[in-house]
Amino acid sequence: MNVKRITKYLDPFVLCLLMVIALAFLFPNGAETFCLAELTSVGISGIFFLYGLKLSIAEVTNGLKNYPLHILVQLSTFVLFPAIIWILKPVLSLWIGDTFWMGLFYLSALPSSVSSSVIMVSLAKGNVPSAIFNASISGIIGVFATPLWMGLVMYQQENVSLQGIFLKLTLQILVPLVIGLSLNKKYGTWAQQKKRFITLYDKTIIVLIVYSSFCKSILTDVFLGISLLQILYLGIVIVALFWIMMGMIYSFARLLRLNLADQITAMFCGSKKSLIHGSAILKILFVNNPNASLFLLPVMLYHTIQLMILAVIANRLGNR
Repeated sequence: MNVKRITKYLDPFVLCLLMVIALAFLFPNGAETFCLAELTSVGISGIFFLYGLKLSIAEVTNGLKNYPLHILVQLSTFVLFPAIIWILKPVLSLWIGDTFWMGLFYLSALPSSVSSSVIMVSLAKGNVPSAIFNASISGIIGVFATPLWMGLVMYQQENVSLQGIFLKLTLQILVPLVIGLSLNKKYGTWAQQKKRFITLYDKTIIVLIVYSSFCKSILTDVFLGISLLQILYLGIVIVALFWIMMGMIYSFARLLRLNLADQITAMFCGSKKSLIHGSAILKILFVNNPNASLFLLPVMLYHTIQLMILAVIANRLGNR
């Protein structure tokens, strides 16, 4: 599998996201017309039900042995990345504004992506079983860790009920996930066979969430205060953060004396963030917040940038 095949597979999705953003500016009432709020709420539950259905408990159990690598990946994902954004808040807020800083912090608190992490690690000849383990576990941890981090920030700025958020997360995400896991033994093989359909379903729901979020922001004139220069600065910050994370994870992996295959897995899994989880959890955390699309924008930018950079790196490492 080469870079061209990966980018060919991913480009239509990125293109669809750009198209629905443009569509939201042209037809901002579309989300209300087609009742997308209700449709995407049900769709989110479906995403996590299918995620649980695909997740092999046997694979997760077998992957527990390489614990130094797992600890490094999970701490990088849920502690190191948020800590960097938190520490740099005075500088970042001054440069890109408080709203985009909140979006960056939301990005930093998200779990690692699953499918793209495994594909990239495989292409780079890294430790694929450990990549599967870490990406899968990260998705489960993120259901709890992401709202906890966001609750810490939102509690300082808004009157937010963490109890209400966790109730919604439990009903919309955790319960479907557990039901899916419980049915994995019986229908897990079927879910693996239908991976393409499940991926298409996941991406369709994400596209609808993005469209709905941007419609709400446009109707409330959120973008009137945002300049193109701010978005450019945001893109520069995201690229810089990606390389900072890659460099720090590599340094820690060397200190732990991990072999090259484990170093690759640590960098690729620890630096990546999931757009699927980002879109789904955002709809629950910021359900009535008109700035939701602005919080989602850093996640979308990071998703695109990480794939472009890691595809090149993975190809070079794979040819070593």
